[in-house]
Amino acid sequence: MDFVETKPVIANISGEPKIQPVEIEILPVVYDIIRSIEKDPVDNTAKQKESAECSQKVLELQRSLEAARNTIRKLHGIEYSKEEQLRRLDSLRKQLALKQQLIKKYKNVQF
Repeated sequence: MDFVETKPVIANISGEPKIQPVEIEILPVVYDIIRSIEKDPVDNTAKQKESAECSQKVLELQRSLEAARNTIRKLHGIEYSKEEQLRRLDSLRKQLALKQQLIKKYKNVQF
């Protein structure tokens, strides 16, 4: 079974937003839709039944994709451009390196 992790749940613990991945099954639904389209029953009632089932699967896929879109829109930092996100990431990495240096420095200091 294939899973696509695209829909995180945002939990706010101690003021910091935390992302928890939620699995959305997209590939099995797409596979079922393709199989339904490939079937070509001769009987009209069977065609109508397959068409109705395929329509339901397409609606299920649309709901899953819309839920994923809504969750992605809630992610922190999604409103920034790629360049701004990279600048922020670089800044955070520099801050982390500086803090790690300070921790090493103060670990060696005797009070």
